[in-house]
Amino acid sequence: MGEEVDAQEFSRADRTRHREKVRRCLDVFERMLGESAFDTDDPMTGLEVELNLVDEAGDPALKNAEALAAIADPAFQTELGQFNIEINVEPAKLRERGLTTFEESLRHSLNDAEAKSSEVGAHLVMIGILPTLQPGHMGPQSISANPRYRLLSEQILQARGEDITISITGPDERLDTTSDSILPEAACTSTQFHVQTSPDDFPEYWNASQVIAGVQLALGANAPYLLGKQLWRETRIPLFEQATDTRSEELKVQGVRPRVWFGERWITSVFDLFEENVRYFPALLPITDDEDPMAVLDSGGVPQLHELRLHNGTIYRWNRPVYDISSGVPHLRVENRLLAAGPTVADLMANAAFYFGLVRALAENERPLWTQMSFSAAEENFHVAAQRGIDAQLYWPGIGQVGATELVLRRLLPLAHAGLEAWGVEADERDRLLGIIEQRCLTGTNGAEWFVAKMAGRAGQDRYDALRAVLEEYRTNMHTNEPVHTWD
Repeated sequence: MGEEVDAQEFSRADRTRHREKVRRCLDVFERMLGESAFDTDDPMTGLEVELNLVDEAGDPALKNAEALAAIADPAFQTELGQFNIEINVEPAKLRERGLTTFEESLRHSLNDAEAKSSEVGAHLVMIGILPTLQPGHMGPQSISANPRYRLLSEQILQARGEDITISITGPDERLDTTSDSILPEAACTSTQFHVQTSPDDFPEYWNASQVIAGVQLALGANAPYLLGKQLWRETRIPLFEQATDTRSEELKVQGVRPRVWFGERWITSVFDLFEENVRYFPALLPITDDEDPMAVLDSGGVPQLHELRLHNGTIYRWNRPVYDISSGVPHLRVENRLLAAGPTVADLMANAAFYFGLVRALAENERPLWTQMSFSAAEENFHVAAQRGIDAQLYWPGIGQVGATELVLRRLLPLAHAGLEAWGVEADERDRLLGIIEQRCLTGTNGAEWFVAKMAGRAGQDRYDALRAVLEEYRTNMHTNEPVHTWD
C-alpha cells in the first residue's frame, strides 16, 4: 500500500502546494532520465505476497496486529484489512538461482509465520479473495490501525462524494452491494512480481507486461467467490477496480480515468506513465516533504522524489512503474501486480518463472508484439481472462482468437524457457517450474477451477458451510506445496 503517513486533514493550500511539488518532482525525474546513472548493470527481481488470516472455522480472523506481533519478522507487514498481512521477500538475481532462493525463503517464512500466528488464533491462507468473507467484515471497523489506511479511505470517499458501489455479474450469480469505506479492496490479496530494468528498456518491459496480462490472469485465476456469490474466475479485478474508484457516475460518463487502471496506450518512455499520473489524477494524500529535489540533483545527490512516489502509490495500475533508491543509486522497475496469491508456493513460483521468462523474451524480441496488436485488444484480453479464467479465448497476433491454454502450450512456453535462459536460469529450475504451467494447461486446472469444482460437489449445502469446508481442504492442500493441478 506504499509509504506510511500520519493521520491529518488537508486544506486547499496543502493541495496547491503539493500539486506544485509533484510537478517539480516530475521535472526533476525527466532530467534524471537524461542525466543520471540508474542501477542497470545486474538487474534484481522481487516478490511480494499478500495473505489472508482465518480462524479455526475458516472465517476471517481480524487479528493482523496480534499475528504480526507473534511473527515478529520485519519481512511481514500490515495491510489494509485486519484480516490481511503481507510478506516482502528479499530481492534476488535470477542468474544466481533466484527462483529457488525465492521459493525456499518464502516457504520457510510462511511455515514459521503460520506456526507463530496460529498461537493467537490466526492461520495464513494464500487465495485471491477469502471466500468466507461476509458483509459484516466489510465495514470501516475492519480497517487496520495504520493511519494511512483510514486516511486513504476517507480521501477516496470524499473525492467520490458518495458510497462505493460494487456490482459484479458472473455467469450464474450477481452481486450488488455498497460500502462506506474502501475496505472491500482488502478482500483482494495479490502476488506482486518486480523486475528491474534500465530507463531505455523500461518501455519494452512494461509494454510486454501489458501484452501478457490476460494470459497471466487466465492461468493464475484464483478468486471465484465474493460475499457468498460465485462470480468471475478472478473476481479481484472488478472488485479492485470498483472499490477504489473515486469517480461518481457523472464523472465516469465524462470519461474521467479510473485510479485502478489498465492504461490506454503503449508507451515509449517510463516518463509517459508518471506524466499521465500527474496530468490525470488529483492527489489523494497531498503530503509535502521539505526536500528540494532540484537542489539535491544539482549538488550531485539522488532526490527521493517523495511526492511523486507517494502519488504513484495511489494510482493502481496493474503494471505499475516504480522509481526507487537502493544503496544511494536510483533504479526503475516494473511491478506486475495483477495475479492472485496462491494456491501454493510452488504455483506462485511457477507463475513467477512464466512471467519473468516471457516478459524478457517479448521485451527483447526484434519485432515487438505490441506493434502488431491494439492496446484495446490487450485490455479486452485482460478482462475476458478475469471473467473466464483458464477457459478464456484470447486474441493473439498472427493467430486471432485462441484458447489461453492452447496459446501457452503452442507459443508461449518455449518463449518463457528462452527468456529464463537469457536471465541465466538453469535448466532444472526452468523445467520444474514451467512444467507446472504446462500441466496446469493440460489439465485445465488452476485455483479457481479447483475451488468451483469442489463447491459443485456441495451444491446441496448451505453456501457458507460449503465455503468453509472447501476452504479448509484448500488450506490443507496449500501446506503440502503440491501444485493445484495435482489436488484431488
